[in-house]
Amino acid sequence: MTTQTLNTIPLTLNDGTETTLEDLAGKAVLLVNVASMCGFTPQYDALEAFHEKYQAQGLAVVGVPCNQFGAQEPGTAEEIVEFCRKNFGVTFPLAEKAEVNGDGAHPIYAALTGNGAEPVKWNFEKFLITRDGVVQHRFASQVTPDSPELIAAVESALAE
Repeated sequence: MTTQTLNTIPLTLNDGTETTLEDLAGKAVLLVNVASMCGFTPQYDALEAFHEKYQAQGLAVVGVPCNQFGAQEPGTAEEIVEFCRKNFGVTFPLAEKAEVNGDGAHPIYAALTGNGAEPVKWNFEKFLITRDGVVQHRFASQVTPDSPELIAAVESALAE
């Protein structure tokens, strides 16, 4: 899949707004599949802090709610937003709930995990996409947004 194709895949935000990664042109993107009832859900705090720290430097954090792992994101769009704002103060964009693996995978995730890449293993897996639309890093769920390796990767992507 080409960078241009990845950047132009439609992505619907939780509020119904249609967008693409291309709409975030010039920004690095941290794309994270999220869930409200997961052991990793407290990462929302660190994701929001990350968003607040790096957005002015050109990072866009985008959460993609997914109910594919242990049915840990059962809520409606409104319930997800309310939960995230009330419990974690989330202000970064959330996409519509989507699948990240299998035949029903959202096209962005189909592109990210295609061509022999491993499927997403669990909630809160992170993909760092550079300003020019190249997948620079992939981080497992256990790698928190405040981990030195993720911080170094983001700062490197923002310096490019």
